Amino acid sequence: MTSRDVVNIVQRRLKRDKIKVGHCGTLDPLAEGVLLLGVGPAARLTSYIQEQPKRYVGQFRLGASSETGDLEKGFQSHDELPIPTEAGLKAACERLTGLIQQIPPAYSAIWVDGERAYKRIRRGEKVDMPSREVMIHKLQLVDYQFPSFTINTLCGSGTYIRTLGIDLARETESMAVMTHLVRTSIGSFDLKNAIDTERLRDEPLEPLLSPPELAVAHLPKLIVDDEAELRLKNGLCIEGEPEGTMTDSGEVAALTQSGKIRAIVRRKQSGWCPFRGFPAS
Repeated sequence: MTSRDVVNIVQRRLKRDKIKVGHCGTLDPLAEGVLLLGVGPAARLTSYIQEQPKRYVGQFRLGASSETGDLEKGFQSHDELPIPTEAGLKAACERLTGLIQQIPPAYSAIWVDGERAYKRIRRGEKVDMPSREVMIHKLQLVDYQFPSFTINTLCGSGTYIRTLGIDLARETESMAVMTHLVRTSIGSFDLKNAIDTERLRDEPLEPLLSPPELAVAHLPKLIVDDEAELRLKNGLCIEGEPEGTMTDSGEVAALTQSGKIRAIVRRKQSGWCPFRGFPAS
């Protein structure tokens, strides 16, 4: 099942009401775990979900390689490679923590010259993937029974876990393929609270929704009164002092006193001005 397949389950049920549905970060078909859907106005908050750290548990096989970095097209064993020690793998985890350079896999959905990289590869084209900087907040070796090892990682947007495992193996003079991957959380959204796809097909959808405010939990907050809420609704700027640490985007979540989101605002000369509005319906 692809991420789009999950969106389609919900989209078909809401088609009559023409309610928009989008997903917040692709999950590869061979992976499982947390996939967030933005429904209705909350579909405009998907980019804010993608800014939040994601946690994965990935399993890998050492002494092996594959065209895709996982088991999609099988793998080739390399018995001549050395067997890494547990201490060596843990030391490699430390070296790959923080801001690192990563080359995404060619078999990925990244756009290259106007087309998805994996489509160009499947046509037999050679694709040079540019390296990029990603944030690895935490990287732990949680199990190692050669040839298999398991990592638990908390990382920023754009990180490819199969590449991380391959790089980890390379640090110990070996190679690896990813055999299983679970995304266990995105921000405060955790796997233990996830909804099975069968429930999405059969149960009433409204009781399954989470508050959209959770999508901007990482942003500074600006609490607005009724007058400021009306100004935002009319596209006007407001004054106030946000609570919390400013992010690189400089955006702030404007919330009512009861915690309902009314706008994403940005600082301008005339005050905090609405960038995205979410008026009460």
